Amino acid sequence: MDKMYLQGMKFYGYHGVFAEENKLGQQFIVDVILNLDLHTAAETDDLNTTINYAETYDYIQRIAEGEPVKLIEALAGKIASQLLDVYTMVHEVTVKVTKPSPPFKVFFDGVTVELTRSRERV
Repeated sequence: MDKMYLQGMKFYGYHGVFAEENKLGQQFIVDVILNLDLHTAAETDDLNTTINYAETYDYIQRIAEGEPVKLIEALAGKIASQLLDVYTMVHEVTVKVTKPSPPFKVFFDGVTVELTRSRERV
């Protein structure tokens, strides 16, 4: 299976458990790996035979900057399931969401959740 990576996408959202997070918002970093067959696209050089990553970015942005959720697990799950719904040529998707500035005293680069969903496990 071939892979398309969308890495280091930065969005401003209002996700979190604490009221301050929902009011002030913060940055989230999203990485997505789409598993799909890119054989035809590689041979034909035709955009209609692949996923348009600019459109995919816009779709992920609407989710990440949209309706707030409490957990980054829920955000990652929402992105994964909706990408599988929209892009039928994707067989499996891996979504990684990083919250670089959790609202408590920590000394690390953030907290990350990564999950993988496939058509068989939606």
